[in-house]
Amino acid sequence: MPPILELDGITKRFPGVLANDHIHFTLEQGEVHALLGENGAGKTTLMNILYGLYHPDEGTIIVRGKPVKIDSPSTAIRLGIGMVHQHFMLVPVFTVTENVMLGEETLTRGIFLDRASVAARIRDISAQYGLQVDPDAYIKDLSVGAQQRVEILKILYRRADILILDEPTAVLTPQEVEELFKVIRSLVARGVSIIFISHKLKEVMAIADRITVLRDGHVVGTTRPAETSPAALARMMVGREVILTVDKKPAQPGDVVLDVQDLHVLDDRQQPKVNGVSFQVRAGEILGIAGVQGNGQTELVEALTGLRAIASGRVTILGNETTRATPRQILQNGVAHIPEDRQRDGLVLTFPVADNLVLNTYYLPPFARGIQMDERTIFASATQRVQQFDIRTPSIFTLASSLSGGNQQKVIVAREFTRPVKLLIASQPTRGLDVGSIEYIHQRIVEMRDQGCAVLLVSPELDEILSLSDRIAVMYHGKIMDILPATQATPEKLGLLMAGVHVETA
Repeated sequence: MPPILELDGITKRFPGVLANDHIHFTLEQGEVHALLGENGAGKTTLMNILYGLYHPDEGTIIVRGKPVKIDSPSTAIRLGIGMVHQHFMLVPVFTVTENVMLGEETLTRGIFLDRASVAARIRDISAQYGLQVDPDAYIKDLSVGAQQRVEILKILYRRADILILDEPTAVLTPQEVEELFKVIRSLVARGVSIIFISHKLKEVMAIADRITVLRDGHVVGTTRPAETSPAALARMMVGREVILTVDKKPAQPGDVVLDVQDLHVLDDRQQPKVNGVSFQVRAGEILGIAGVQGNGQTELVEALTGLRAIASGRVTILGNETTRATPRQILQNGVAHIPEDRQRDGLVLTFPVADNLVLNTYYLPPFARGIQMDERTIFASATQRVQQFDIRTPSIFTLASSLSGGNQQKVIVAREFTRPVKLLIASQPTRGLDVGSIEYIHQRIVEMRDQGCAVLLVSPELDEILSLSDRIAVMYHGKIMDILPATQATPEKLGLLMAGVHVETA
């Protein structure tokens, strides 16, 4: 029986870049085939070709034994191919039914939306695949895990049987990941075929039937979980040995560096988003803040770094009150910031790499002499940092907008980690990075802690929180559910707290 999907000799070139080089990939009916690779390895390009967003320069796509030309997402959907993006494509104020039928509206009497028949079909699909979705619920009232099930349901409603899941567990609690895996197994049992893209090696090992690794646009190899290990997969991805566990000594906490008392912060709609949060971070320790994205972490970090006004409460850094301080004043207090949204808050995309590496120090020696910038020093420093942090760019004069997401993140990390700081506020510092870069950044965060820097780490990645943190705070609906030593934390305990369930810390 031929594969349900075959990519044969797929090649895609961009100016100066060979993104996909004669890639061969097959997907059997009723299997989960995981796709791994570093940033820039070609995974996204390959999937965009399959989904009709890019057109290959060479090669053939074969679906159910027949060569096809996929020139748009609508063509892909007609061929039974659906994609669940990492960032959900849902309208929050619409119901599940309205979101599912959007673009494929069914009418009664030629003028009225036939919500009833669509809702009935949603219930049938939901029951068949164990999706547990209420057709009448509003998206804004659903958990992140439930929203993801709606995205899957949208594809199944369109009768797709080849699913591309792009980083599907990125914003889920451990319990929601288990629920997703149950759904995936139910889909596969009924003949659905799934391409599973993820950075999380343990999850790939747990859910995949086969694993294909890309590196530099080539297929390095295809294997099965029983024949490999996370360490071996990381080695295939990076081309060298990668240390997957963080090696750190017990913390030696010193004086309080960051003191947050009864902090209240509003969101863009002037609704409460951070509700009476209090905590401290000491020199020489890492306080990790865990939580499902959207529970106030973004607004908290923006408030601490001067990017959002504080409604009430008090923030002090090294004894200096910064409650009403500007971002530059906070920076001058010895604070480094890795923002969650690198493109909005971390970079000027129309500036070259060299300028982005000095965005917060361009006016200080050695990068400036009085009111004049010292371009020679800026360029020399940029060249050194590009090499040190393995920023993959054709030149230090390349615009930041031209870099991949992972390399944009490396520019920010290089800028923030190469100046003297007393407090590092790192919001999703390894977001979009490959295992080799994650290893390097984790080591550097621990080094900063050991050198006496206080670190506030905000991440939805529980493995990252557990491996780096000395203490862990969990946010839910804008409040701190609990703060516990990392030695007392487990994924299960943190997952319950992330869902708003109090647990014993002993």
